[in-house]
Amino acid sequence: MSAEPSVVRPRVGVWLIGARGSVATTAVAGCAAVTAGLHPPTGMVTETPDFADCGLPPLSALVFGGHDVVDCPLPKRAEALAAGGVLPPGLPSAVHAELAAADREIRIGGPLPGDTRDEDDLVESLASDLRDFVGRHGLARAVVVNVASTEPVPTGSALPASSLYAAAALRAGCPYVNFTPSAGLHHPSLATAAGSSGLPYAGRDGKTGQTLLRSVLGPMFAQRALAVRAWSGTNLLGGGDGAALADPAAAAAKNAGKERVLADTLGTVPEGEVHIDDVPALGDWKTAWDHIAFDGFLGTRMVLQTTWQGCDSALAAPLVLDLVRLVARAHEAGLSGPLGELGFYFKDPVGNGPAALGEQYARLLGLAERLRRPGGRDGVPEVRR
Repeated sequence: MSAEPSVVRPRVGVWLIGARGSVATTAVAGCAAVTAGLHPPTGMVTETPDFADCGLPPLSALVFGGHDVVDCPLPKRAEALAAGGVLPPGLPSAVHAELAAADREIRIGGPLPGDTRDEDDLVESLASDLRDFVGRHGLARAVVVNVASTEPVPTGSALPASSLYAAAALRAGCPYVNFTPSAGLHHPSLATAAGSSGLPYAGRDGKTGQTLLRSVLGPMFAQRALAVRAWSGTNLLGGGDGAALADPAAAAAKNAGKERVLADTLGTVPEGEVHIDDVPALGDWKTAWDHIAFDGFLGTRMVLQTTWQGCDSALAAPLVLDLVRLVARAHEAGLSGPLGELGFYFKDPVGNGPAALGEQYARLLGLAERLRRPGGRDGVPEVRR
């Protein structure tokens, strides 16, 4: 009796922009830890029963690489994150081989200070790195994910760095996810290229803390017919994001998504604004505080206050892994254009869709159903040997 043929899963590339940052390092280390059974997939929506049999690539099939302009090796970055309490003690050494392998696939990005290349040359250089990555590893596809620091809102026609990387993804034939509030594919100069690429894309600005709460609480007030008079907030955070958001222009780009969630769920923009303060001592940890003034029956004035204390990288990394798996599967299934069903993950989603988290989750489940294939255990194409 002959033995059953072995099943070879197609491998999928994960190309991270900002590949040596905290979120990227946590995603690489976390993927390795979950794959090895060292930790459960806490925070990964795609590992819940609702997403079984969707044909998503397994975590073991993901191959990591990326672009960055810093040179701190991933194993060292992981050690620093463990020292700060972001990664569990001992995890960097347990997954050292996987971190080192990903680090070998990181290429210098751009534009660098004094770079004389024009936009087309820069885009071609970045796209060439991507094509080389896919070819050398024999990947079925690669998903580009922007997890770099927030940029100011661009002015003029010149492409900012995030949009150069996005253009390179399109040129290399790779689906794209913008996990930041930076322009990326939102830049007007890329609208035509994105629309004609035939590629799926998603974004922007991952929803991990304060805005996640707002997308739940805003609909609550609206559905209970409670009149919100003012909604103010403060964010205290350190690390690379804290330093980047100390720039008022970058902070404005970040806050735009937070304000849009309230406008969309409440139907109006209440008084108040969000202040973002850089506190370097906090490192990768953040505290977000909201003060909500609202009116009840007969004009009775009331207040709700919320405090969210979390680790930004540990909140973001499982979402990045979710998005890679969903977008890769969407690409495999022939979907293209903005994946509005992934609005569940973003402050400022592409495409049309609701802003309330419950409605967004229902749309995400609809996408999961679209990705399922009749017959077969999980719908993943098999190569038998």
